Amino acid sequence: MAKILIVDDEIGIRELLSEILRDEGYDVVLAENAAQANVLRAEAQPDLILLDIWMPEMDGISLLKEWAAHGQLSTPVVMMSGHATIDTAVEATRIGALDFLEKPIGMQKLLQTVKKSLDRTGKKSRGALSLSAFTRPGALRDLKRRFDQLLSNNPLLLLRSAPGGIVELVALSAQNTNKPVLNLANELEPIDLDKLATLADGLLWCEELARLNRLQQKNLLFAAERLSKHRLRMVVATTHEPASLAAHGWEENEIHRLFESVLGVPSIAELKDEVPDIATHLLTFLAEEEAVPLRRFSTGALNVLRHHAWTDGYVALRAAVKSLAISALSEEISADEVRQLLFPAGHDAELTHHLAPNIIQQPLREAREAFERVYFEHHLVQVDGNMVKLAEKTGLERTHLYRKLKDLGLR
Repeated sequence: MAKILIVDDEIGIRELLSEILRDEGYDVVLAENAAQANVLRAEAQPDLILLDIWMPEMDGISLLKEWAAHGQLSTPVVMMSGHATIDTAVEATRIGALDFLEKPIGMQKLLQTVKKSLDRTGKKSRGALSLSAFTRPGALRDLKRRFDQLLSNNPLLLLRSAPGGIVELVALSAQNTNKPVLNLANELEPIDLDKLATLADGLLWCEELARLNRLQQKNLLFAAERLSKHRLRMVVATTHEPASLAAHGWEENEIHRLFESVLGVPSIAELKDEVPDIATHLLTFLAEEEAVPLRRFSTGALNVLRHHAWTDGYVALRAAVKSLAISALSEEISADEVRQLLFPAGHDAELTHHLAPNIIQQPLREAREAFERVYFEHHLVQVDGNMVKLAEKTGLERTHLYRKLKDLGLR
């Protein structure tokens, strides 16, 4: 039976939930604060965590953010609170929580949520969203071909990316169907031969080499020397230069080994035209996993997503898609709902967001072109790409308008 970690500072809540779950046959461990939760999460390796939001010293949302920042959300988390707002629930889901329980928690609701969360976790063994989903000609399909070519020659591949890259989307493309995936950043104990044997034909990966402690670095190197024996693939990534990795504890010979086979990975900003496709696939994937209700994006919503800067990269895009799917008021996610999420200060912030702070420092011709691009991008979104409405809104004759958009490289 599954093991469940309950994290709540109120002893009465802990004991009540523990009693209900143990009666149902679950193995339960208890923590009264964030510090204990971190210890028990590593030692007990629970299948599910029930995490209270309002706790002293460190609240549940902060603890959830900490786990997400260190790539430690492989265990599903259900948040609990008696005072949270809808915004709090959406924020928790955006960070990575699987579900939300409002106190006082009824027995039936508790058991249904626990069962549903554990069932969802089991379904995810089939894989995750990866480049394999993008079959249309374009940058993502070409990237997948280069990725496959490199991995076919060397089972260890390093992804080089600027901050905000799509390294997770790329790395998980190496997963074989129904085979295990191990995030090396989550391993807090030494990896041995028995552990590698259980991962045969699977994928080992790490989103950022600079975040690994020395034990985790040794785990990676130990596994790297035994990939062929266990038919394993290893995909690791970094935004750092080799010299910077040395400052994070990596030795020169280790860095040289990791940099033998390298693939450059574009950022979301460099994949602007692919963003609607990525967002659509993310939405479909989350719905199939039953992590969100069945939704679809309107054309206007996809345009807003496409023109957003996405300075925080793929993780931010994925979180936005999940939040939009959960909070949407109808089956179709509208452009206004996307704007309200991305620009909570108001829609005028959307236009300002696109204007480079140093635009007035540019030569007049370049500054005019930069402004025109932002101007037409903004109004294209406002009219959902309708050229008749755009001509009326901008006061341009349609033939001239088409020529202007072509000159600016806008679709």
